[in-house]
Amino acid sequence: MPISGDRIQRDIATIARATATPGRGADRPTFSTAWSEAVDYVVTEARDCGCSVRIDAAGNVHLRPAAFDVGEPLWLSGSHLDSVPHGGDFDGVVGVVVPLEVLRAAQEDKRPAPPIELIIFAEEEGTTFGLGMLGSRAWCGAIDATRLAELRNANERSYLEAGARYGVVAERCGTDCLRPGEYRGMIEVHIEQGPGMWNRRQPVALVTNINGRRQYQVKVTGTANHAGTTSMADRRDAIAGAAEMIAAIEGLPSQLGQHAVATVGRIECRPNAVNVVAEEANFAIDLRAPSDEALDRGNNDLRQQLAAIAERRRLQFDLHMTESQPATALAPQVCEKLRRAAQRLGCELPETISGALHDAAIVARLLPTAMLFVASRDGISHNPAEFSRTDDIALAARILYATVGGDEEAALSAG
Repeated sequence: MPISGDRIQRDIATIARATATPGRGADRPTFSTAWSEAVDYVVTEARDCGCSVRIDAAGNVHLRPAAFDVGEPLWLSGSHLDSVPHGGDFDGVVGVVVPLEVLRAAQEDKRPAPPIELIIFAEEEGTTFGLGMLGSRAWCGAIDATRLAELRNANERSYLEAGARYGVVAERCGTDCLRPGEYRGMIEVHIEQGPGMWNRRQPVALVTNINGRRQYQVKVTGTANHAGTTSMADRRDAIAGAAEMIAAIEGLPSQLGQHAVATVGRIECRPNAVNVVAEEANFAIDLRAPSDEALDRGNNDLRQQLAAIAERRRLQFDLHMTESQPATALAPQVCEKLRRAAQRLGCELPETISGALHDAAIVARLLPTAMLFVASRDGISHNPAEFSRTDDIALAARILYATVGGDEEAALSAG
């Protein structure tokens, strides 16, 4: 059987060993030694099955069968190898090893090289430089070198500085970019990172939409005062105000429809002393919804509710939007190709949406794009306990192989 679960399992295990924290999950900051080891492994495997290597100015790695001329439109498929601190072995990795296995399977099957280019995107997670999907954003012209120079890692090195030895070229970031029509389309494979498919016993699903995201930073200002001598009626307590705001934020998604979510995952206060009424509280908001209309309503409701709480508590507050990523409807024509390929393999593709953002959402502005999700055990992700079944990953690889092969023979070979 050309698609090999054993090879896929070996790939994942080998990449998992490329980590700064052995035994404590995947820890591969972009442009780190561990990240470079993981990339080098994939590059070596791709070269062994006849691929050439190119690194674009943003640091994304492109692996293309040498049988195709440069500039010849191929399918694009890939994901990322960077991780969150102490993350799992499957996030991003699955989307890299699936097209890698398609390339190897075609070679083993003695078929012509499939028209597919494997891409490894740089800095998808956003935990290294503070903003996600930097490689795809820069390659798609959504972010420029000036902004990349401002974003810094834990060692205070900018994206441009840290990436220079890995192919990042500041002077070419504005010109070495993806152009519409340069590829036939993109298919990203990813683990679901939620429990839905696992609970429904769906090994693979077709993603038709990716939620949009608005992120905010909130500053609440009151008056620092003595905890023992300031009556409750006289307090202008920034933490108490922030707490009421956070409770209101938790209730916001119920007004925005199915699949909307809101999270406050970070909070800080000042002076942060046990016996002082807090003068200042700062927290971040992550709001996601499947439509821009829902995001707009959420934005308006959020501002109104927080302003009302601040006024009633005699607090000042400032709400600043730090990111706005629109909701993304994936390309119907690519989705249909994936459905037909799955049918040729004798399986149906249920539909789902992605609550998480992915590089596919960035590329979809310029190329017809779709995604396949693979089930995640109990929905656990960004955690060493993250797990997806090898058989499910191999099924996604067979569907991708049959899709880009484009004929009955490729589908039969994939299966």
